[in-house]
Amino acid sequence: MPTVDSGTREVALPHSVFEDGFALASGGLMIGLGLYFLKNAGLLTSGLSGAAFLLHYATGWDTGLSLFLLNLPFFALAWATLGTRFSLKSFGVVALISLMLDHLSAMFVVGQLHPGFAAVAGGVLIGIGLLALFRHGASVGGTSSLALHLQRRRGWPAGRVLMSIDAAIFMVALAVVDPKNIAWSITSALILNLMVTLNHRPGRYMTC
Repeated sequence: MPTVDSGTREVALPHSVFEDGFALASGGLMIGLGLYFLKNAGLLTSGLSGAAFLLHYATGWDTGLSLFLLNLPFFALAWATLGTRFSLKSFGVVALISLMLDHLSAMFVVGQLHPGFAAVAGGVLIGIGLLALFRHGASVGGTSSLALHLQRRRGWPAGRVLMSIDAAIFMVALAVVDPKNIAWSITSALILNLMVTLNHRPGRYMTC
C-alpha cells in the first residue's frame, strides 16, 4: 500500500523480496492456468505463447519447452534494453509457466471444456496474472521486449509492432487451427487486453 507524504502526493513503498516472489509466483500460476485452459480447448493466444501453441498443434512439440526456447533470444534483448532485475524476474516467471504447461495434466485433467468458456476464463486469468507481474517489475518476456527495442531504436510504435506479430500468428494459424477456434482465440485476446487496459493505467495504481 502507498504511504502519503506531507502534501497530497502518494509515495510508493518498494516491494520486499518476499512480496515480489509471492506476486510473481501467483501471477505465473494464473497465467499458466489460463494458457492451460486455452490449450485444452484448442485455442491460441497472442505473442510467443501463441507461437508455441501453433508449433504444438502443427508438430506435437511440447508447448512449455517450445515457449521457453522461443523466449531465450528475447531475454537477451530484454537484458540489454530493460535491465538485469526485470530480465531475471521475467525469466523465472516464464520458466514456471513453461513447466506448468507441460506438467499440469499430471495434477488435474480437464474432461470437457467449451471453447467459449476457455476463451473468457483464459483471457481473464492471463490478464490478472499479467497485472501482478507488471506491478512487480516483470513480464512474460517475448515480443514485448522486441517491440520496446524497435520503438526505442527505430521509432516504431510498440503497440503496432505487437499487433502485427499477433496478426501474423493468427494468419499462419488458419492452416492448422479451426477458424471457429481462431475466432474464440481473438475473443480471448481482446478480453485479456481489456483486463490490462482497464486495470493498469498510469496515475490510477502505484507500481514499483
